[in-house]
Amino acid sequence: MISYRKIKKKILKSIAPSMPINHLRIKLYKAASYMIGDEVYIGEKLTIVDKLSDQNNITIGSRVAISPGVILVASSEPNFSKIKQYVKTVHGTIQIKDDAWIGAGAIILPNVTIGEGAVVGAGAVVTKDVDPYTIVAGVPARKINEVRIP
Repeated sequence: MISYRKIKKKILKSIAPSMPINHLRIKLYKAASYMIGDEVYIGEKLTIVDKLSDQNNITIGSRVAISPGVILVASSEPNFSKIKQYVKTVHGTIQIKDDAWIGAGAIILPNVTIGEGAVVGAGAVVTKDVDPYTIVAGVPARKINEVRIP
């Protein structure tokens, strides 16, 4: 049976992506129990795919920039398919550390940490952890450069 909290989370995370003001999007995601730091920008049409539980499986650090159209996949399963018994169901976490920048349309898969100050290029599919101050791009995402801070 679905609890009140699960219904609330589902409603909030379905409304938040269409809010025209960043502050409202952040407020709704926090109300849906996602951990979000200070001075974060979340672009419109962020999609979060996760199991509707009270567990906090998405953590976004401070000063993170998430461009429009990003997809965070913390949970993946074949649902009612006949192959369900033959494939691995994944329910994991996604952590985006402080000062990271996620480009438009990027997809981040379960059990991935985006390191502090890392950059994920637009359209990248991130299947494994990204080291701090690293720039990744492509499908699957691979290191293409480093963020150089004087």
